[in-house]
Amino acid sequence: MLFSSIPFLYYFLPCVILVYFAVPKCLKNSVLLLFSLFFYGWGEPRYLIFMLASITQGYVFGVLVERYRDRKWSRAFLAASVLFSLLLLGYCKYADFFISNFNAVTGLSLPLLKIALPIGISFYTFQILSYVVDVYRKEVPAQKNFINLGAYIAMFPQLIAGPIVRYADIAGQLESRTHSVADAAYGIRRFLLGLSKKILLANTLGELVSIFKASQEPSVLFAWMYAIAYVLQVYFDFSGYSDMAIGLGRIFGFRFMENFNYPYISASITEFWRRWHISLGTWFRDYLYIPLGGSRVSRPRWLLNLFIVWMATGLWHGAAWNFVLWGLLFAVLLMIEKLWLLSGLQKVKGLGHLYVLFFVVVSFVIFDGPSLGEAGNHLAAMFGGLKLPAVTTETLYYLGSYGVIILLAVVGATPLPARLFRMAEKKKGGGLLLSAAEPLVLLGLLILCTAFLIDGSFNPFLYFRF
Repeated sequence: MLFSSIPFLYYFLPCVILVYFAVPKCLKNSVLLLFSLFFYGWGEPRYLIFMLASITQGYVFGVLVERYRDRKWSRAFLAASVLFSLLLLGYCKYADFFISNFNAVTGLSLPLLKIALPIGISFYTFQILSYVVDVYRKEVPAQKNFINLGAYIAMFPQLIAGPIVRYADIAGQLESRTHSVADAAYGIRRFLLGLSKKILLANTLGELVSIFKASQEPSVLFAWMYAIAYVLQVYFDFSGYSDMAIGLGRIFGFRFMENFNYPYISASITEFWRRWHISLGTWFRDYLYIPLGGSRVSRPRWLLNLFIVWMATGLWHGAAWNFVLWGLLFAVLLMIEKLWLLSGLQKVKGLGHLYVLFFVVVSFVIFDGPSLGEAGNHLAAMFGGLKLPAVTTETLYYLGSYGVIILLAVVGATPLPARLFRMAEKKKGGGLLLSAAEPLVLLGLLILCTAFLIDGSFNPFLYFRF
């Protein structure tokens, strides 16, 4: 079940809200857990086995790690939990990738397992890992209530598309949280804005991406249109889902961390990764980069740490070499910045922004490629390497058809709309006018999104690869 679907919007969500607020406080986490399991099992009930097994091992090993904290068994229980999580993730997500590469190297023909990837397994695996590690580090107490821990791991707002919520951030909220009309109103507003970003912007841009890939008349301009459209699609899809998750969490009394902060206005790749998928970046920093030694080691070891972290980041996104290359590209760029480029970028105004946008576009073309070869062809098309015409009649047609939505998306990816909204609020009578207009605007967006969904328009789910 997807947030951007009629069953979720008009059946599942109203039911869970009605039941959640009808039951007493002591049953609210139970309601969240049961509805979350139903939500996850809607498409593939068999994958509930993996999730329940992961929750159970996280619960058991978390308790054991705490009970034997001052003995050698504590580290053994931590290792067992980490190994279970990584083996399950590796089996579901990477087994066929390793088998196919092993066959390519050895010339053998071992059969592929052809395992369908359980949706969201990368997200909830990382949450379980962080929980058990934090218990081992004595940063949080082990959760003794299985339902509370299950609600944290399986909570449907952030289950399939993040953000990656750390147990430490919501441990207190699992035990006791408040609900208010103001929080519910904020949550609804945030959810509807995220839904609109996903359906009205990301999906429309995704149509142009698909059109380019199926085109029989590619051109250099069309290749750049595709690349820009995809970069914007990824942003509005990911940030839209994060907005929906944060909004839903607020309705149920949870405060999730922000996951995106206008990454495309960054003046360096370092800044970009402080603004893009913040929960993932902080997870790798705290649970891989710093334990490896971070930057407080010799320069060769530091460079090795960077490559390990960014190879892992690439592989987290998908079991394919284009994801590995995507991650390693950022490793190289960050290494160059930290060694000498960053100070130079700060001296020339505007240069850093152009540099970031260029490499982000190139990197996401690699990211989008179903293979390295196809990604290479798309990059070659952008830079005239395939002897394509600069422009064709088809290109001009689609530029006219999608030019406005691309322009709107470019503006929407900056803080400008939020600044204009704040300026309007400060004007005399502006706040009152905007408060009166907001419900009508949000209702209009909901109706428009519903119309798009009923029409059966393009509605991809990018997280199938994660």
